[in-house]
Amino acid sequence: MSRIKPLMLSLVLGAFAVDAHAQAEAQHWVSDQLPTYVRSGPTDGYRIVGTLDSGEPVTLLERQNDYSRVRSQDGDTVWIPSRYLQDTPSARSRLPELQTRVDELTSELDGINQEWEQRVADMKTTLDERGQRIEELEARNAELNSAYGEAQETVRGLEARLDTQEQDLLMRYFMYGAGVAGAGLLVGLIVPHLPRRRKRRSGWF
Repeated sequence: MSRIKPLMLSLVLGAFAVDAHAQAEAQHWVSDQLPTYVRSGPTDGYRIVGTLDSGEPVTLLERQNDYSRVRSQDGDTVWIPSRYLQDTPSARSRLPELQTRVDELTSELDGINQEWEQRVADMKTTLDERGQRIEELEARNAELNSAYGEAQETVRGLEARLDTQEQDLLMRYFMYGAGVAGAGLLVGLIVPHLPRRRKRRSGWF
């Protein structure tokens, strides 16, 4: 039983050490603040050995006081003020992604703009066609109105001629009737005064 406890303690300490090492070597990025000088040790007393580019990704190895030891992309291990580190991608490292997104949105916007322009052109074409059709219908309506007016004039002329012909026909019938009546009256007056034919006597001589 006494051997198990030290073994368990060793396992727990080992787990904590692995977790601390994993956290220590987490990915970090150099902030966008410049200049970002790096030193050979964890204090301002150590000499400056170079700089790190703004937004450059680095691997955090450990922290000590206000400094952090990091490994650059080139494999160099240097000390950098902790205030110049951040655990989120910098604007510089995100710039290609943002530029890609901007390009995608620009392309999408261009597509929407082209689609809208095409729809506007189609609607304009439709309106022009409808306007032309309306003009044709209005011209046809004017022609029909003119033809209708001429037809009305023709009908009125025919009605006037018909009325005249009816009056002429009535006048003729009246004159014909009057002539027949006059002839009958004249015959009636003349016939009684005509000499009568004597009948021949028949007999023997």
